[in-house]
Amino acid sequence: MPEEGQSRVIIRARALVTMDGPPIENGAIAIEDERVVDLGTFDEVSARNSGELVDLGESALIPGLINAHCHLDYTCLREKIPPPTSFTEWVREIIAAKNALLPADYVKSITDGFAEARRFGTTSIVNYEAFPELIIRLQPPIKTWWFAELIDIRDPNRAENIVATAMNYLAQPANRGLAPHALYTASFDLYRICQDNARRYDWLLSTHLAESPDEYLMFHDGAGPLAEFVREIGGKEKKSSGSTPFATLLAQIALDRRWLVVHMNELSESDFDLLPDSTMEFHIVHCPRSHDYFGHSPFQYERLRQFDLNICLGTDSLASNDDLSLFAEMREFARKFPGVAPEEILQMVTVNPARALQQEDHIGRICLGGDVDLVSVPFSGRNVFEEIIAFTGEPGVTTC
Repeated sequence: MPEEGQSRVIIRARALVTMDGPPIENGAIAIEDERVVDLGTFDEVSARNSGELVDLGESALIPGLINAHCHLDYTCLREKIPPPTSFTEWVREIIAAKNALLPADYVKSITDGFAEARRFGTTSIVNYEAFPELIIRLQPPIKTWWFAELIDIRDPNRAENIVATAMNYLAQPANRGLAPHALYTASFDLYRICQDNARRYDWLLSTHLAESPDEYLMFHDGAGPLAEFVREIGGKEKKSSGSTPFATLLAQIALDRRWLVVHMNELSESDFDLLPDSTMEFHIVHCPRSHDYFGHSPFQYERLRQFDLNICLGTDSLASNDDLSLFAEMREFARKFPGVAPEEILQMVTVNPARALQQEDHIGRICLGGDVDLVSVPFSGRNVFEEIIAFTGEPGVTTC
């Protein structure tokens, strides 16, 4: 037994769910220097290691959950905006609500959001940050990927400057990305500048796309409430070419593995025709309860999975959701897609977002050398994945 093993901590649970194979009954891991250094059955791990024992009893130990899309800025807007009659009505409402907030309100909102997300078992989060200048004032208690939310709708001539300013504010965080907000708020130049910089500096990218019927009408027909709203605020209108939002974006940029594309609710047959011959490797983020709040068209999970697209789950913001629980998102997804196996649903908040963030060796699995981001939930001994998806409380959380 190596001498350094004396400082190890052994964590034992009735089931160890590594996401790399079948759950291990009476499983355990050994931790040293903030890394998993051994795993297997409890008998195996305890024979190879010595140190403090943490026995979780009748629990399942799983990887910490990864929220692939959130706006923590709006934690303070919980229950402030009732379900709207249209997506554009909600856009108007949230702009009005934001106009009443000060920088200190946003700092508190983000801080409260981090605490809530962690309480519900999230140990890594992708946060769209509309005010990247606030990042220096925050100390996240969980791993955070900061994506600067970028908009140039009123002045697309400033796209280069907007991106450069955001990148300066993101100079310190290790995990960062650029997020042109959406086709109706960001110019094509802004998208291209973001993609060029992300490739140059090895950053990630994200955007909202094909979220609502209003967005589809705007791009396909040049009409509808969102098109009217853009004209009202003096935005530079994108001329309709009879194309869908998805096809419109593909005509401008190449979606590669850096892109986390959020929503993808409004897809036509012509959009699916673009996928079979594509070499695109982008990732899709679905937000089940926010989707339900807006009453969007059904998310076409089964068809998208046929193209081997990597699909993740997020909570979106509390301006369109009740809380930041990924367990609740998994339950809602299972309700809408009862034919999808619970293990596959759990992958959408562990393995899949880890892949999207290019962190497969560190998070999203319990593996040798992996980070100690762990969540435990009660387990009665039946189907472990079904019990995980059905869990409604606050899990135990262990992070280093």
